Amino acid sequence: MTTFDSELLDCLEIVLGERPPDADYETLRFLKHWLGGRNLGLVPIADASAFDWPGHWIARVHAADGDHAVVMFGSPSGPLHDPAGALAGGGTIAEGWLLARLDVHLPIEEPEHREANGVVEAILVAAAAEQPLHRVERVAAIAGRGLEGDRYYEGRGTFSAPGRGYELTLVEAEVLDEIGLAWEEARRNVVTRGIELNALVGRRFTIGKVVCVGRRLAEPCAHLERVSRPNLLRPLVHRAGIRADILESDTIAVGDSIEAID
Repeated sequence: MTTFDSELLDCLEIVLGERPPDADYETLRFLKHWLGGRNLGLVPIADASAFDWPGHWIARVHAADGDHAVVMFGSPSGPLHDPAGALAGGGTIAEGWLLARLDVHLPIEEPEHREANGVVEAILVAAAAEQPLHRVERVAAIAGRGLEGDRYYEGRGTFSAPGRGYELTLVEAEVLDEIGLAWEEARRNVVTRGIELNALVGRRFTIGKVVCVGRRLAEPCAHLERVSRPNLLRPLVHRAGIRADILESDTIAVGDSIEAID
């Protein structure tokens, strides 16, 4: 772990009042994934050196001995936590991030834990990025990989990368039916019915005998609009399903039950 990475964890502990776990892959990517499971995101600041904000934000400071992470605060902003003295020693702010809620209506202290259970309505896979999804009746779900035959299992998905939440995506049939979106166009692996998927973020759950963990919301983006159809962002905000990882392998089949286990 680099000096900057270690200091970044310190900075987030100051801002959050909770220390993030040590990263097991690239630190900034890991922290974005970890925060996403807590309804939080690191928002890049366009011109960090001129940023003026009367609250906490985090800066990357270029100094003579390398990069340092610093907690900034106030309007105009100054260093609140800079134990290396990077700014005082003539360092310059190269970039910065503001910690913000993804959904201002939801809490950040604890995930929403509601009773959650439902069934698998459809399973969809695609062999490569941007290829049409097709339905299968059952599929092997492999821990650490994803669904056999799917682009993310093979590491060929648009967003394939080391990290959490790339193995499996789920979306509610009720949402897709409401907005008139074909299930294949949602670009998610498992279409569910009878379950509030957002409640599974941060929790373990089963699909049949497969054990999964919900990582974060699978929010819509411009890429989805490009490969499916325009004007999907607004109706799918906070309703486009979740990203999950597979903890214990087995087979998923249409009709399998989905149940939260913690």
